[in-house]
Amino acid sequence: MFKKSNILIKNKRATFDYEIEERFVAGLQLFGTEIKSIRDGKASLVDTFCSFINNELWVRNMHIATYFFGTYNNHEVRRDRKLLLTARELKKLAKATKETGYTIVPTKLFITEKGLAKIEIGLARGKKNYDKRESLKEKEDKRLMDRAMKR
Repeated sequence: MFKKSNILIKNKRATFDYEIEERFVAGLQLFGTEIKSIRDGKASLVDTFCSFINNELWVRNMHIATYFFGTYNNHEVRRDRKLLLTARELKKLAKATKETGYTIVPTKLFITEKGLAKIEIGLARGKKNYDKRESLKEKEDKRLMDRAMKR
């Protein structure tokens, strides 16, 4: 019924600013016009973060553009959206974020083969400035080596 989707929205700043230690895939609680906008590729994970409210995990500041064909009941662009995880995963994430230095950062937003929107979140620890410089050096070295191999 559904074809393989090529919608993959990445948060490139997440891997630059944070060291991702563990990844989870969560469902999203969305309105009808929101899923239609995501299927059109009109979403962004820039400046997005996750937080716990009443023992539920919410993704905050995620931008999903208004649906062009939506009427008066179109969704809010930057509303908080509930993440759907198992109780065991929620408990593990809540315990980890109470430790100092850990946060939950969305890394990818994608559509499954069944047509469902899923978000990949990562349990992350912030990088220091020297770690970021080291990451840039490694990336540059890898690109130079790949360029030299092609010649």
